[in-house]
Amino acid sequence: MITGASGYLGQEVTRAFARAGAQLALLGHRAEEVHSVLADLVDSPGTWVAPSTDLLDPSAVSRAVSLALERFGRLDVLVNTVGGYRAGTPVANTPPETWDAMMAMNARSAFLISRAVVPAMIAQRRGRIIHIGSRASLKGSPNNAAYAASKAALLRLTEALSAEVATQGITVNALLPGVLDTPANRAAMPQAEHDRWVTPTAVAAVVLFLASDAANVINGGAIPAYGGT
Repeated sequence: MITGASGYLGQEVTRAFARAGAQLALLGHRAEEVHSVLADLVDSPGTWVAPSTDLLDPSAVSRAVSLALERFGRLDVLVNTVGGYRAGTPVANTPPETWDAMMAMNARSAFLISRAVVPAMIAQRRGRIIHIGSRASLKGSPNNAAYAASKAALLRLTEALSAEVATQGITVNALLPGVLDTPANRAAMPQAEHDRWVTPTAVAAVVLFLASDAANVINGGAIPAYGGT
């Protein structure tokens, strides 16, 4: 299961798993966007696109997971690529709405999708949960409190959940990229050294490894993927 499947990183993760022969349950806020950007994959027998799913809505998340289980019978891997960023301001000038939005996009969404998939993974005594976090979760910086705090909350969720399910064949890890090399980030930072950024393809390769049997002993990790930044 891949959330945010229509995003730049979600697309690369989806294609990496497709090349590896995985069956895919793809979630997006707008299902039509998933169909559009992954048109070459969505009609294959091993790929299923969930109805449009708001990852901030507990009932919508539960419904998507239930439908995926009806389709495939099990859920071995969750890759949660959903998240967001709002340009920073000093704490004294940050609207409460910005704080709430960051906590919702980066922490609540991860909590709800984790909560929904864990029972099935416990029942089958196997599972991999991989959240896409951020380097910002490790240290606060000026004008970045809301984003950093929300990503830190995601990291603490990862650690707590990993401890809860460690004896049940389930691992839970967070991957912490540096700046992703996407068209949106290039447009926002045109003067940056783009060749030092991390490509979504490179991040997807690490995600694929964390989902594999070779990563059985990695649990509760905050995996750096900073590239040259």
